[in-house]
Amino acid sequence: MTVTAAMVNGHGTAHGGYLFLFADSAFACACNSHGPVTVAAGADIDFIAPAHEGDVLIAEAAERVSFGRSGIYDVSVRRGDEVVAEFRGRSRVLRGQDRQAREHNETDGSDTQQQEARR
Repeated sequence: MTVTAAMVNGHGTAHGGYLFLFADSAFACACNSHGPVTVAAGADIDFIAPAHEGDVLIAEAAERVSFGRSGIYDVSVRRGDEVVAEFRGRSRVLRGQDRQAREHNETDGSDTQQQEARR
Protein backbone atom coordinates (compact mmCIF):
# COMPACT_ATOMS: atom_id res chain seq x y z
CA MET A 1 0.00 0.00 0.00
CA THR A 2 1.33 3.41 -0.90
CA VAL A 3 0.52 6.11 1.68
CA THR A 4 -1.32 8.93 -0.11
CA ALA A 5 -2.02 12.53 0.95
CA ALA A 6 -5.57 11.50 1.90
CA MET A 7 -4.16 8.98 4.42
CA VAL A 8 -2.00 11.49 6.32
CA ASN A 9 -3.23 13.06 9.56
CA GLY A 10 -2.59 16.54 11.02
CA HIS A 11 0.83 15.42 12.28
CA GLY A 12 2.01 14.57 8.77
CA THR A 13 2.03 10.82 9.44
CA ALA A 14 -0.20 8.03 8.16
CA HIS A 15 -3.41 7.79 10.16
CA GLY A 16 -3.41 4.65 12.32
CA GLY A 17 -6.79 3.64 10.96
CA TYR A 18 -5.29 3.12 7.51
CA LEU A 19 -2.47 1.00 8.95
CA PHE A 20 -5.03 -1.07 10.88
CA LEU A 21 -7.18 -1.48 7.75
CA PHE A 22 -4.17 -2.62 5.72
CA ALA A 23 -3.06 -5.15 8.36
CA ASP A 24 -6.64 -6.34 8.87
CA SER A 25 -6.98 -7.00 5.11
CA ALA A 26 -3.82 -9.15 5.15
CA PHE A 27 -5.19 -10.98 8.20
CA ALA A 28 -8.51 -11.61 6.38
CA CYS A 29 -6.69 -13.07 3.37
CA ALA A 30 -4.58 -15.33 5.58
CA CYS A 31 -7.34 -16.68 7.78
CA ASN A 32 -9.67 -17.29 4.82
CA SER A 33 -6.99 -19.06 2.75
CA HIS A 34 -7.98 -22.44 4.24
CA GLY A 35 -11.46 -22.46 2.69
CA PRO A 36 -14.18 -22.07 5.33
CA VAL A 37 -15.59 -18.55 5.86
CA THR A 38 -13.61 -17.06 8.71
CA VAL A 39 -14.14 -13.73 10.47
CA ALA A 40 -12.27 -11.66 13.03
CA ALA A 41 -13.10 -12.34 16.67
CA GLY A 42 -10.80 -9.52 17.74
CA ALA A 43 -7.62 -7.70 16.86
CA ASP A 44 -5.13 -5.18 18.16
CA ILE A 45 -2.23 -3.26 16.73
CA ASP A 46 0.96 -1.67 18.02
CA PHE A 47 2.33 1.28 16.07
CA ILE A 48 6.12 1.05 16.04
CA ALA A 49 7.26 3.79 13.65
CA PRO A 50 5.48 6.53 11.69
CA ALA A 51 4.72 6.16 8.01
CA HIS A 52 4.65 9.19 5.71
CA GLU A 53 3.10 10.20 2.41
CA GLY A 54 4.75 8.30 -0.42
CA ASP A 55 5.91 5.41 1.76
CA VAL A 56 5.32 1.98 0.22
CA LEU A 57 4.18 -0.46 2.90
CA ILE A 58 4.05 -4.26 2.79
CA ALA A 59 1.87 -6.38 5.11
CA GLU A 60 2.87 -9.98 5.77
CA ALA A 61 0.50 -12.28 7.67
CA ALA A 62 1.32 -15.58 9.35
CA GLU A 63 -0.83 -18.10 11.19
CA ARG A 64 0.58 -18.71 14.65
CA VAL A 65 -1.86 -21.34 15.91
CA SER A 66 -5.17 -22.92 14.94
CA PHE A 67 -7.41 -24.72 17.42
CA GLY A 68 -10.97 -25.88 16.83
CA ARG A 69 -12.74 -23.08 14.99
CA SER A 70 -10.29 -20.43 16.27
CA GLY A 71 -6.92 -19.14 15.15
CA ILE A 72 -4.31 -16.53 15.96
CA TYR A 73 -2.48 -14.60 13.23
CA ASP A 74 0.29 -12.03 13.33
CA VAL A 75 0.74 -9.36 10.67
CA SER A 76 3.86 -7.23 10.28
CA VAL A 77 3.53 -3.97 8.37
CA ARG A 78 6.91 -2.89 7.01
CA ARG A 79 8.51 -0.11 5.03
CA GLY A 80 11.42 -1.95 3.48
CA ASP A 81 13.12 -3.71 6.40
CA GLU A 82 11.69 -1.34 9.03
CA VAL A 83 8.68 -2.48 11.05
CA VAL A 84 5.95 0.17 11.10
CA ALA A 85 3.26 -1.80 12.96
CA GLU A 86 2.57 -5.22 14.48
CA PHE A 87 -1.00 -6.56 14.38
CA ARG A 88 -2.46 -9.63 16.09
CA GLY A 89 -5.78 -11.00 14.90
CA ARG A 90 -7.96 -13.66 16.44
CA SER A 91 -10.11 -15.55 13.94
CA ARG A 92 -13.22 -17.69 14.15
CA VAL A 93 -14.66 -20.02 11.49
CA LEU A 94 -18.39 -19.37 11.16
CA ARG A 95 -20.55 -22.17 12.54
CA GLY A 96 -21.36 -24.72 9.85
CA GLN A 97 -18.60 -23.52 7.50
CA ASP A 98 -16.08 -26.15 8.62
CA ARG A 99 -18.68 -28.88 8.05
CA GLN A 100 -19.65 -27.44 4.63
CA ALA A 101 -16.00 -27.37 3.55
CA ARG A 102 -15.58 -31.04 4.55
CA GLU A 103 -18.78 -32.00 2.70
CA HIS A 104 -17.60 -30.11 -0.41
CA ASN A 105 -14.29 -31.99 -0.35
CA GLU A 106 -16.13 -35.29 -0.08
CA THR A 107 -18.47 -34.54 -3.00
CA ASP A 108 -15.85 -33.17 -5.38
CA GLY A 109 -13.32 -35.92 -4.66
CA SER A 110 -10.72 -33.60 -3.13
CA ASP A 111 -10.25 -35.86 -0.10
CA THR A 112 -9.66 -38.88 -2.32
CA GLN A 113 -7.30 -36.94 -4.56
CA GLN A 114 -5.38 -35.66 -1.52
CA GLN A 115 -5.14 -39.14 -0.02
CA GLU A 116 -3.88 -40.54 -3.34
CA ALA A 117 -1.34 -37.71 -3.61
CA ARG A 118 0.06 -38.65 -0.18
CA ARG A 119 0.73 -42.28 -1.24
